[in-house]
Amino acid sequence: RETKMDYRYQEELLSSNSSRRRWLWRRSLLRRLFAFESLILIFSALSLASAFVVDNDPSNNEIKRLGTAANEYTSPLPISYTDVNDLPESFDWGNVGGVSYLTRSLNQHLPNWCGSCWAHGSLSSLADRIKIAREAAGVDVALSIQYILNCGGDVAGSCHGGSASGLYEFVKRIGFVPFDTCMPYLACSSDLKNGFCEHFDTTCSKMNTCRTCTRDKCEEITTFPNATVAEYGTIIHDTDMIKTELYARGPVAAAINGKPLHMYQGGIFNDTGADKHTTHIVSIVGWGTDKTGHEYWRVRNSWGQYCKLQTQGSSTSHCSRFSLCLMTIFGTGCIFTLCRGRNGLCAHRSDRAKCSWNRK
Repeated sequence: RETKMDYRYQEELLSSNSSRRRWLWRRSLLRRLFAFESLILIFSALSLASAFVVDNDPSNNEIKRLGTAANEYTSPLPISYTDVNDLPESFDWGNVGGVSYLTRSLNQHLPNWCGSCWAHGSLSSLADRIKIAREAAGVDVALSIQYILNCGGDVAGSCHGGSASGLYEFVKRIGFVPFDTCMPYLACSSDLKNGFCEHFDTTCSKMNTCRTCTRDKCEEITTFPNATVAEYGTIIHDTDMIKTELYARGPVAAAINGKPLHMYQGGIFNDTGADKHTTHIVSIVGWGTDKTGHEYWRVRNSWGQYCKLQTQGSSTSHCSRFSLCLMTIFGTGCIFTLCRGRNGLCAHRSDRAKCSWNRK
């Protein structure tokens, strides 16, 4: 859909008190709902959002706790209406009857280093779910990560880390995220001065929300296509809950310890010696079992590759590699296979961990 954005609402939502923000948000949302035909899409992303700020080395930690709301949903979770015994032994949104429902992948560190895995994981998952709702018809939707970096710093995050649930809260609060044809990815935020970022204006403004340029100058665009978020929330981690959410509504985001992934060279990745701190957000796009009987999650990363991470154990095993899960549509750059059911890439060694999700 296309929306003509009144930027007064955006500025007031970010600066006024909470009750005023809620009133303004409801008013602007009602105007949009009555003025435009809106397709409400269900989108979920398993993201280990509760394990924010767990790495003592801030240079390696891309996950931050920003005090965002954990639950903003009323719809029933797929686990409540799905028989897990009917789920296939293997499933991959990248190959459903020969059709890929995954949207394009980006490398978060190009053209500049930027700790924005949280934004890539959540937004590309949302784009995936839009494609799923469209049954892969039409042009793929790519959502503007740069807009989130420009305008969502106080709620969602920056190139120094952020929160997937914070991103969903920000998009729901503001009411939209533009397509990336409005604002392509620069891998810069206002608090990042390395590389060429100090030469770019990445503050939140009309120009840095949606624009086009001629040879002589650039101008803001006030009417542009966009997506929004209707619901998001947190659920208790469980392998069956992950599978039903993934199968019923689309890819999910998960927070893991990303350091061992630097050693990934192919096949099923399994590193039981990794510590339990989560430093990186990826998206789960499927699951399966290899010829030797090893179960795995098929995971997409934002480093430009796909991988498999092994999993073993019961459906409620210790973290099952993922401690928190945020549901929303998102897609990143790497698909890999992760061992299921062990603690190697989990955040906390507990029998129950949290997951968050999101609905558009």
